[in-house]
Amino acid sequence: MSDEAITYDASHIQVLTGLEAVRKRPGMYIGSTGERGLHQMVFEVADRAVNEVVTGRAGSVGVTLMADGGVRVADDGPGIPFGAAEDTDGPGLEAMLTELSAGAGPRDRHSVIVALFLGEPAVTNALSSSLTAEVRREGVRRVQEYACGVAVAPPTAAGPATGSGTTITFRPDATLFGTTECSFAVLAERFRELAFLNRGLDLSLTDERPPGGSQTARFRFLGGVRDFVASLPARAGTPVHTDVIGFEREDPRMAGTMEVALRWCGSREDRVRSFANSAATPYGGTHEAGLRDGAAAALDAYARARGLLTPADPGLGVDRIGEGLTAIVSVKLDHPEFVGATRGELGNAPVRACVAEAVREHLGAWLEQNPRQAVAVITEMLRADALD
Repeated sequence: MSDEAITYDASHIQVLTGLEAVRKRPGMYIGSTGERGLHQMVFEVADRAVNEVVTGRAGSVGVTLMADGGVRVADDGPGIPFGAAEDTDGPGLEAMLTELSAGAGPRDRHSVIVALFLGEPAVTNALSSSLTAEVRREGVRRVQEYACGVAVAPPTAAGPATGSGTTITFRPDATLFGTTECSFAVLAERFRELAFLNRGLDLSLTDERPPGGSQTARFRFLGGVRDFVASLPARAGTPVHTDVIGFEREDPRMAGTMEVALRWCGSREDRVRSFANSAATPYGGTHEAGLRDGAAAALDAYARARGLLTPADPGLGVDRIGEGLTAIVSVKLDHPEFVGATRGELGNAPVRACVAEAVREHLGAWLEQNPRQAVAVITEMLRADALD
């Protein structure tokens, strides 16, 4: 090998800064340059708008898949000014669209994690061939155009505004993506989840692309995760008991709140889904472990007190109570700690004991108040054991 071939010094290092780095390595910021990455671009922009509603600054969010391939995300909040203003909590819109980490905002129990990563509108801007930002604020409509993350011109007044709000319209850059076609079904599933997990959130998704005319789905659920569990039994089997058992609790020991809903169905399948600050945790974690611990403790104690289990019988542990269980556990924490960079598993240690205690108490009270349904649940578990 020649000396020239092995020479390596600072002149060989290419330093990428800001949005240039995003365009060079898009997969590092949105996961892929396929359909999954396109959906992340939508979520990066929707993150801010959804949090406007959750914090009470806006009433609704509308996402539109446009016929020309663009995506429009609009909210009816006060309108984020292009520059910083005293009445806004965070940077101005122009900074959010051009600076990495300017749009992530605080992540406590009052914020919603929409995107898989950090909710960076600047990432979407960088990966779009064009983006238009529109702000309706204080009676004036202002607009700014971008191309590949770079402002074409300063924000300009575009006439009077009707109402207030912020609208961002972008077109994914076809030179960076294998496809620029978002899936209505995939986006609808995530938005439906967010509406279940954040009671009262008003989200709509419109698809203007179908030749036969546009379709719109609106997501708003006042029952929270109780409605979430009630929507699942079609695939989980016939419910063993009629009630969806659910509760909410705040616990300072875990610096956050929990919302839990559960029901047992006549199926061998375990359908437990967990969320932390509205982000799905497919690998579970301390909140899901606490749910199972608490349910097992309550059921075992009830079964023994009513003579459904003798002292010699093995206990109804977490491995036995899962069959047929359909449940949602959602925690919202001031300081969520995830195992790994993708937020797939919750790691906050105090959460397990807090959730277990709450589930044991609430499920135990329900069992006492509903003896016929309680016996049906435990009998179904014992029957399933006998068939094994």
